[in-house]
Amino acid sequence: MKIRALLVGLVAMGLSAAAVAADPIVIKFSHVVAQDTPKGKAAEKFKQLAEQYTNGAVKVEVYANSTLYKDKEEMEALQLGAVQLLAPSLAKFGPLGVREFEVFDLPYIFDGSEALNKITQGPVGAQLLAKLEPKGIRGLAYWDNGFKSFSANTPIRKPEDLRGKKMRTQSSKVLEEQMREVKSLPQVMAFSEVYQALQTGVVDGTENPHSNLFTQKMHEVQKHMTLTDHGYLGYAVITNKKFWDGLPAEIRTQLDKAMVESTVYANQIAKEENDKALEGVRASGKTEIYTPTAEEKAAFKKAFVPVHKKMESRIGADLIQSIYKETGFDPAKL
Repeated sequence: MKIRALLVGLVAMGLSAAAVAADPIVIKFSHVVAQDTPKGKAAEKFKQLAEQYTNGAVKVEVYANSTLYKDKEEMEALQLGAVQLLAPSLAKFGPLGVREFEVFDLPYIFDGSEALNKITQGPVGAQLLAKLEPKGIRGLAYWDNGFKSFSANTPIRKPEDLRGKKMRTQSSKVLEEQMREVKSLPQVMAFSEVYQALQTGVVDGTENPHSNLFTQKMHEVQKHMTLTDHGYLGYAVITNKKFWDGLPAEIRTQLDKAMVESTVYANQIAKEENDKALEGVRASGKTEIYTPTAEEKAAFKKAFVPVHKKMESRIGADLIQSIYKETGFDPAKL
C-alpha cells in the first residue's frame, strides 16, 4: 500500500509511474562558453530545475566551454541526435539556411533591452523559432547575453579607427558586411580559437559582450575596448524536434516549466554578469575602457545602419520593417 501511495503521489505531481521507474532520460546540453557566463549559469539552472521537476526522471548533462562540440560542429550533432540541447548564438542559424535570424545581427537595430524584448518575447520572435522546425529543430526560448563592444590593440573612438583592422566575427554574412561597411577585414573564426588568434596577432580585434570577453581572458590580449553597444548577442535554446516530440507528455510539461523559469533567470542575470565582467576588465588594468560621447555614438550608428538596407534581400525587407514597427526605430532620423 505504501508503494501504491507513493506512485499515486508521483502521478499527482505530473509524472507517470512508468517514467519514474525507468532509467533516467539523459539530455546532453552542449555549449561553447564558460560555465560562469550568463549562458553557462542558465544551463546549470535548467539542469537543476529539470531534474527537480521531473523527480529525477530526467538527467541533464551540461558540457560547457566546447568540451563536447565546438560551435562549428554542434548544430549537426543536434540534428543527428548526438546531443539533445544547444544554446547557439542567433548568428548560427543563417548558415543553417534560416537567414531570417540574421536580423538579430544587424548593427543598432535594437536600442537597448526594452526594444529587444518586444521582439524576443513577442510574436516576431515566436514566428522566427517556428522557422527552425523544417530543419528538425524545435526552438524553446531566447536567452540574452547582452550588447557588444569592440576591442582592439589600438584605440577605437570613431568608425574610421576600424579601417584595415582584422576583426574576428562569427559566421554571419551580416556581421561580415558590418565590418566591411567600415573598411575593416572580417575574419570568421570559432569562439574557442579567438584568444589565441588575438594573442598571436592573427586578428587585431573582436566584438563581444563583456562577460564573454572577460571569462575567455581576451582582455589580457586587448589593450583597448570601446562601449559601442553596436550589436546584440543572444542565443536560442533549441532541441532535436524528434527527440522532444517523443518525450512522454508529462515529462515534456515539466521540462517546459523548467525552461520558462531558467529563461527568466538567464535574462535577469545577463546585465548583472556583463556589468560585473566590465568591472573585472577595468580592475585588471590591462585594457583601457572608453565610453563614446553622444556625438561619437551617433557617428557609429550612422556608419553602420546602411547595412540594414544592404541585407534586405538576404533577411527580408518585411521582417526588418516589422521590427522597426515594433521597436519604433527609424533609420531616416539618424
